[in-house]
Amino acid sequence: MAGASALGCREAATLRDPFPCRAANRQFQTDPPLDHSRGHAMTEMPHRQKQTERSPAEFSPAEAKRLVRDLFERKPWIYWTDFLASYAIGSVGFVLVRRTALFSPQQALCFLVSALAFYRAALFIHEIVHFPQGTMRAFRVAWNLLCGTPFLLPSFVYQTHHDHHRKTTYATDRDGEYLPFARQPRREIVKYLLSSFVIPPLVVFRFAVLSPLAWISPRIRAWVHAHASSMVIDPRYIRPRPTPRELFWIRVQEALCFLWVWGIFLVPPLFLHRLPIPFLIQAYATSVFVVLINAVRTLGAHRYVFEPEAVTFADQVLDSLNYPHGVIAELWAPVGLRYHAVHHLFPAMPYHHLGRAHRRLTAELPADSPYHRTVQTSLMQPLVELWHAAGHAAHAAAST
Repeated sequence: MAGASALGCREAATLRDPFPCRAANRQFQTDPPLDHSRGHAMTEMPHRQKQTERSPAEFSPAEAKRLVRDLFERKPWIYWTDFLASYAIGSVGFVLVRRTALFSPQQALCFLVSALAFYRAALFIHEIVHFPQGTMRAFRVAWNLLCGTPFLLPSFVYQTHHDHHRKTTYATDRDGEYLPFARQPRREIVKYLLSSFVIPPLVVFRFAVLSPLAWISPRIRAWVHAHASSMVIDPRYIRPRPTPRELFWIRVQEALCFLWVWGIFLVPPLFLHRLPIPFLIQAYATSVFVVLINAVRTLGAHRYVFEPEAVTFADQVLDSLNYPHGVIAELWAPVGLRYHAVHHLFPAMPYHHLGRAHRRLTAELPADSPYHRTVQTSLMQPLVELWHAAGHAAHAAAST
């Protein structure tokens, strides 16, 4: 690839040399994802080469799969317990926020607990989109009724996530969840974070106003689906047209969100004789908190060094990051998202097995394996590196 895809030996130094050179990336097999879990170079470890009597090319997909083959089974009871507990804690905390003294430490604590619990519950959308067809249907329905509808986050808005994993679309214009932040001016990072404050009201407008207009106007429907129906970070992303079956379920979920929004606006003044202003203020504050913390998490999920063109699967994995240390990471990157490199390596693996898979890979791979470069000790380090890389890119662009 030209320039960005290689992020060759010289440019990689700006991000702690994550891709020392394209040749190093061949240490991972570049066929299906399971090839990559044990592909590694041994050219600098003659003693290990002598011990195994094998070259890296001999590591097959079957051999890699054998390493983690027992970690692909979903355990529904974990999903139900985790989700319902998170939702219940968030709901109780949300109610307690308005029953404690305004701006008191107790209110701040209730708000924080409620927002983080709702954040965790909401991110089960990431697991749902990776469910095989027909898997855990009751969980899908329950999540959409309890979370997707009241949070105005129906599962259809995340169906485009698969393009973020495909080798042919990752980091391209068809991947709405990737932007080359490391090669753009820093203001793009700031703009992305600040968008967290306007996304909640825009989402309300989308389901309260644009949805009914889309039901009666094919032209508006085409625009809304292409530009206002995806949970992405690239504002230029255009969603592909849906199939008739997809469009049916999109309209069902849109209708539920439409009824919820107008129910919040109309039921209190018409039947309770009061305006829902306190609820709306708290809902907006919670939404901004959730969207903002997710935006920060997203910035720490990848290195964002690639320009919009296809990269190898090895590059995709090495562009992703893991945060295995500490319990704080489970708060800002819950439901397995702290193991983002492992997830890109094994997209079908349930979230409750990702940590175990990471520990196995770490134990099995040699110390000089490229996989270890995906491990971060804290979120701050890659964020600072991304900020510095963006500044370096802006300076380089200004000097040319």
